[in-house]
Amino acid sequence: MSDFSDSNWADSQFAQEYLDHAETYVPFRREMMETVRSFCSAFLSSTDKPRILDLGCGDGIMTSIVLSTCPEAVPTLVDGSQDMLDRAAERFTGRTEFSYIRATFQELAEEQVLKDTYDFAISSLAIHHLPRPDKESLYRYLYSHLGPGGHFLNLDVVLAPDDELESWYMELWRAWVDRQRREGVTDRDFSDITRRYQDNPDNVPDTLDFQLDALRRVGFRQVDCYYKYGVFVIFGGRKPA
Repeated sequence: MSDFSDSNWADSQFAQEYLDHAETYVPFRREMMETVRSFCSAFLSSTDKPRILDLGCGDGIMTSIVLSTCPEAVPTLVDGSQDMLDRAAERFTGRTEFSYIRATFQELAEEQVLKDTYDFAISSLAIHHLPRPDKESLYRYLYSHLGPGGHFLNLDVVLAPDDELESWYMELWRAWVDRQRREGVTDRDFSDITRRYQDNPDNVPDTLDFQLDALRRVGFRQVDCYYKYGVFVIFGGRKPA
């Protein structure tokens, strides 16, 4: 995705469609959220007022997960869409210590937007829109804005290492959305979800191995995949203390 303004995510109706149906689109989304909550409890709860960076924040759902474990956290929420930032600000009405930055991932590094350092950076289903060189550049930029011992966590989709596995992972995804309809979770037919994902030029996922290696190259330690179901993953690392 070379220009956020040209992408589907700049369309507020497209973004709303995703928000309305994310529980159906994303397999085991609640379990992924619980993994994030557990991670924060294990690694952030002892930090006094941890500084949080939420990248591609959308309506602020990931920040809300962090706050459920670390209510004194001080978040900075970043998104390329002003509409999404407005939704996030509405979610956190009354929290005056929060910061909101309208910027794309490319703009963050190119214009040196961030001025602070953070204890924890998180992103959800956003970084896969970046071409491979931009992903590694973003990881390097995030590393430079984490304080000693700071963590980075990415919930995202990845590319399978070969076509056979990719085909199976797509079938796992289709089976999930089909089950949501059979069980009455939704009355919408999302059976074409994998085709739309694969045909969307905004989506340029890379393999998990490439991204774990990229984190190691820029200096992260404790690099690992913390959760995986088909193409859906949670991975990250820690800046040395």
